[in-house]
Amino acid sequence: MIFEYIGVKEIQGSLIVLDEVECPSFEEMVEIRLDNGTKRSGRIIRLEGDRAVIQVFEGTKGISLVNTRTVLKGKPMELSLAPEILGRVFNGVGEPIDALGKIYPTEKNNINGTPINPVSRVYPKNYISTGVSSIDTLITLIRGQKLPIFSGSGMKHNELAVQIVRQANITDSEEANFCVVFAAMGVKNDIADYFRRSFEESGVLEKVVMFINLANDPIIERILTPRCALTAAEYLAFKHNMHVLVIMTDMTAYAEACREFSSSNGEIPGRKGFPGYLYSDLASLYERAGMIKGSGGSVTQIPILTMPNDDITHPVPDLTGYITEGQIVLDRTLDSSGIYPPVSVLPSLSRLMKDGIGAGYTREDHSALSNQLFASYAKVQDVRSLASVIGEEELSSSDKKLLEFGKRFENEFVKQGFNENRTLEQSLSLGWKLLSSLPKSELDRVDNDMLAKYYSEDTAEN
Repeated sequence: MIFEYIGVKEIQGSLIVLDEVECPSFEEMVEIRLDNGTKRSGRIIRLEGDRAVIQVFEGTKGISLVNTRTVLKGKPMELSLAPEILGRVFNGVGEPIDALGKIYPTEKNNINGTPINPVSRVYPKNYISTGVSSIDTLITLIRGQKLPIFSGSGMKHNELAVQIVRQANITDSEEANFCVVFAAMGVKNDIADYFRRSFEESGVLEKVVMFINLANDPIIERILTPRCALTAAEYLAFKHNMHVLVIMTDMTAYAEACREFSSSNGEIPGRKGFPGYLYSDLASLYERAGMIKGSGGSVTQIPILTMPNDDITHPVPDLTGYITEGQIVLDRTLDSSGIYPPVSVLPSLSRLMKDGIGAGYTREDHSALSNQLFASYAKVQDVRSLASVIGEEELSSSDKKLLEFGKRFENEFVKQGFNENRTLEQSLSLGWKLLSSLPKSELDRVDNDMLAKYYSEDTAEN
């Protein structure tokens, strides 16, 4: 049953309050009709007996306490879905903004999603190639995984996001069933145009669904944007058996919108002013990644977040790290030295890669090569610390080779062009080329059979 109420009890910022509401539901959608005939949308965000507090999406300017008519829709916010959403651009609440007309839905789904039964989850194993050597080789992305990128303000995470969207792919036999859902939250107009133009010019927009929330859009829309994006991803994955990569940037803007929303709602703040439920709120988004028994599709997430003051202990990256299966950390020192993408290898990891690489998935030597590159690069950091104390001239010959390996690793392996799409074979071969510049005695994470097959004596001699 649909109810209509005339007048409102209170107006508080972007909130309106109704009294004596019959059978309201939390997160129920409402339609607000003003005196001049215009309509606005809202959502019930708090219930106190028969009192309902409503967040108005477009703001409360012009709303009258007396004549405003409020209609309760009797259902939560739903997203219109059809296979034709591929190649389309939407605003933060799922309305088309690409001048290509409306979506004629085959179904409408609750944007909050349906919880996945843990028993029904399939353990992720197959990998997704991004064309970026440091990620594919050392921090491999697995289908159904949630692997965030921890960046800093002003760093090249937007460029990396675009490159991953352009280059990401799966095995050739399943390539037709792969697509990307891209959600941008709190971005400026020029950045939104950059994303859209980049996808159009590279010809990948037809396999991308874009949701764009601008910095001057209402904060409630920013809170809904990732939910709309994940609802679209679940529809494509579990209804049409597609493998969907969801990239969401910037989750810090989302969390700050949650903080502002929580403050306006009069809730008690937690750490750094963020709401106490931020952990469970982020988990409700991140845990929508995965694979389900009986479905041929998957939802994989790459949330991107900027760390204020490059502080990895800030609540947003800190809580994200607890929920997700690893992280890709970008380094400001590498960024300032001209290395792109500035992936900081040592603090980065992918907790699921061990079961999705090796024989039958990538290549038999992948795991051993990855372990050895990590170990050798860790030794480089120790040698650099020693050299800063005693000087490079006083280092032993083996330490000097490690220093040279570190420079080449950063400038040849980690660094690659924005338009450079390396296959996994190329990345693995490059890794062995670099390791072959070190003496065999230094390679203690690789067995003799691997060394005999992949180690290049010619490179070592040079």
